[in-house]
Amino acid sequence: MIDGRPMIELRKLHRNFGATRAVDDVSFEVQRGQVFGYIGPNGAGKTTSMRILSTLDLPTLGDALVDGFSVIDDPDRVRRRLGFMPDYFGTYANVNVREYLDFFARAYQIRGRDRLIAVDRVMRFTGLCVLAEKPIAALSKGMKQRLCLGRALIHDPAVLVLDEPAAGLDPRARIELREMLRALAAEGKAILISSHILTELAEICDVVGILERGRLLAVGTVEQIQAQGQTPESLVEVRVLGGAGPLAAWLAQRGRSRELRTNGDALAFLHPGGAEAEADLLRAMIEAGFRVVAFGSRRRSLEDVFMQVTRGLVQ
Repeated sequence: MIDGRPMIELRKLHRNFGATRAVDDVSFEVQRGQVFGYIGPNGAGKTTSMRILSTLDLPTLGDALVDGFSVIDDPDRVRRRLGFMPDYFGTYANVNVREYLDFFARAYQIRGRDRLIAVDRVMRFTGLCVLAEKPIAALSKGMKQRLCLGRALIHDPAVLVLDEPAAGLDPRARIELREMLRALAAEGKAILISSHILTELAEICDVVGILERGRLLAVGTVEQIQAQGQTPESLVEVRVLGGAGPLAAWLAQRGRSRELRTNGDALAFLHPGGAEAEADLLRAMIEAGFRVVAFGSRRRSLEDVFMQVTRGLVQ
């Protein structure tokens, strides 16, 4: 469902706090129906740029657009089209689930029967119908996260900005949240999501952007980022009879593989190229007399790519 103009667009965005450049010349786009993973260490500038996108802060330079509307020039139109889920959950004393969602529906000026329909729609989607009369203070962390997502969805926005939505959730709650986000993307919503759980992002995101010290270091799929400026690599794992030491020495002499690690009969290393290069390597091993009993490979993960691109710098 990716088509038309970008639903989210950051244009040379800057945000300074004194001498600190929290966001430093960041530009990227998110299309309709696309999930964009925004990753980086603490203090990288993710939350600051998401707050600007959500009209909660103003840029020092540059602009951010939602469905073509500027957060600077048209903040009211942006708010109508965007749902923001912050990394913390604000609750109100003596309010139950239905009342909480109804309050935010009123805040968006949804009236009468339309408000009842909106609240019921959100509760059904988030699975909160059975908890409609339950006080918010009595909800589990997972249910509170569902409610916070429901609050962001109450006005049926075209764009969602989610800051660490899976933080503190148990495995089942994370899986259920991931399924809900997939369903929202399938409806055509553009989703910008930040998370420290990189395995979660790798499974749901179409595109990722890696941020460090306020600067966007790379944008694209995991494969595209891995391929930037270097030959694609795979992590190859081999098991041979008689110990992996001789094979490690043979590979080191060939000079193409790197980061060799041995453990008894097992050997793991990074090898350039794709499936054909791996097939040629396996054939060469066998022809050289190594008794290979297992040979497998996998592309580098989002965690591997993140470590490859970033340098652990903070500001």
